[in-house]
Amino acid sequence: MTFLKICIIVLVLLVDFYCSVPAISSLASSPECVVLLHGLARTSASMDMIENRLAREDYSVINIDYPSRYKKIEELSEIAINKGLQFCRDQSAERIHFVTHSLGGILVRYYLSVHEIPELARVVMLAPPNQGSRVVDKFSIYPGYSLLNGPAGFQLGTGEDSIPLQLGPANFEVGIIAGDRTINYLLSTAYDEPNDGKVAVSETRLEGMADFIIVPHSHPFIMESEEVVEQVLLFLRYGFFK
Repeated sequence: MTFLKICIIVLVLLVDFYCSVPAISSLASSPECVVLLHGLARTSASMDMIENRLAREDYSVINIDYPSRYKKIEELSEIAINKGLQFCRDQSAERIHFVTHSLGGILVRYYLSVHEIPELARVVMLAPPNQGSRVVDKFSIYPGYSLLNGPAGFQLGTGEDSIPLQLGPANFEVGIIAGDRTINYLLSTAYDEPNDGKVAVSETRLEGMADFIIVPHSHPFIMESEEVVEQVLLFLRYGFFK
């Protein structure tokens, strides 16, 4: 056999070998998973727009429906987040993100105050009452508040019973999107500063946050803005907003 033929055979074998072995990056890759958590007195349907967009971007997504009006934050946190983590781990996800609205962000903060999530990646909070909400202080004394908001609704104020104020700074990568428009002018009487009808812009901030932006949207509909959804995607990918 001539030297040239030997070289050709070796070359063919090498090409066949490398073509049959997947790239290292492909072997090492695993899905990124996103857990969606709605706000107080809402349902998972309120997060459908974000869910659908994330699914189109090839994230594994679970949109959690939890009984926000019927239990305290401590219980809701365990129920909702454990369900989300179980789903993501069943998908063999190595990176688990959270996108939350309002109360959902406080559930994540509470959970992380008592548990570790080794796979935790990034968190985006939409209109979170991170410093409590003065709306709760002013309106929780009126009849009907308990019926509408349940036990967790009383834990979101700025007084001694405030869960958000007991949780301390963020020790995880979090981006916060606040709204400064209101459609609920009654509740907005709790403020003399920019607010979204439920939470003041200043009340959404959290020490240790990675990024922060303000958008011209109200509390009930901030998660249905295409602009906001794009910002969510940007933070999940890169860790900052536009």
